[in-house]
Order: sequence, then structure tokens, then C-alpha cells
Amino acid sequence: MELEEKIKKALEELRKEKPRKFDQTVELIINLQKFDHRKTPLNFFIRLPHKIKEKKIAAFLETKNKKVDTITPSEFKNYSEKKEAKKLVKKYDFFISQANLMPKIATVFGRVLGPQGKMPSPQLGILTIVNDKEIEELKEKINHTLRIKVKEASIKMGVGKQSMKDSELIENIITAYNEVLKNLPRGKENVKNLKIKFTMTKPQKISIR
Repeated sequence: MELEEKIKKALEELRKEKPRKFDQTVELIINLQKFDHRKTPLNFFIRLPHKIKEKKIAAFLETKNKKVDTITPSEFKNYSEKKEAKKLVKKYDFFISQANLMPKIATVFGRVLGPQGKMPSPQLGILTIVNDKEIEELKEKINHTLRIKVKEASIKMGVGKQSMKDSELIENIITAYNEVLKNLPRGKENVKNLKIKFTMTKPQKISIR
């Protein structure tokens, strides 16, 4: 049976579960084998074909911009206390920044953004040109992107919502799986199995052999 068919079957089983009062997240779990995450730390981004949700994004920019919640350098002093900086970091899923402000951001916000994995990064989050078009494009990119940071022998990620069509979920799952394979040192050999679950359900196992 093809992977697509197996995922379709797993989603059908998950949809038979008792309905919940909220739109559950569809989670993909990739269990690894013959792989030492301490020796090979993985940290990369995956671009999904279908948007999961609108992420809350804030930007560090020289001047205010109507397209995004903006924190300008003159406001940095409001966050000099760790407690205030933590509140800000908790409020947003993602931070972007104008390139020339990065040294200052590292000084003021680094100790809070760093441990949370929310520091604007050159891979996704630094603007060299600041205008409405660039901001909109970057926001759109972020809303389709997952950050993968491997800290154990299994990779867990939200790949969609229960309310999405099965076809969209299947596309997102296969895209995510293939991108993970590309980043693993031995590709498919490093994968034990896949599991799919909704927030409140038991996982459905998918064999890949």
C-alpha cells in the first residue's frame, strides 16, 4: 500500500473518534532509529503547501508598519526588564526583524528570544528591504512554515487542523515527511515508523517498510 493510502486510512480512523469542542491539531510523529540527536543536531524549516493557521507575528523595525505589529528601537527600553520581555515573547509565535537592528535585538531580547527559539533568523525572519510587499510575503511564508528542532529520538510537529480536507492534510504530511528524510543522515534508514494523531486521540501507526 502506498504511503498516501496509509495516511488516508489513518485519518479515516482518527475521524471516527469522539468529536471535541475545538478544532484539534493534526500531529505527525516521526520516530527515529540509528540516529543520535546529540551528535547530529537537526534544526531546519519545512514549507508546507497548506497553511495551518495564522501565526501571531511581531516585527522589530525602524518605523511602525500597518501590516504587522511593530516594536521600534525607541520602545526597546520598555523591555529592559526580563519580565516585560518574557510577556512580549509569549504573546507572539514568531518574530521578524530589519537586518540592521539585529545586534541591538540580540542585546535587548536575546536572553529571552534565544531559549524560546524565537530569535529572528537569516533562514526565515530577516528583512533587508522593508516595505509592505516584503512584509506580506514574509508573513505568508512564515504561515506555511514549520521549524524542526530535533531534541530526542522522535520528531513531533503540527501539520494541520482537523477541519482541513484530508487531501490537504495528506499533502502537508507527505511534504513534511520528505523534508525530514532529506535532513536525516541516512534518510529512510533513520526512520522507525510514523504516527498520526489528533490532539486528544491515540496515535495511528503507519509502517513505511
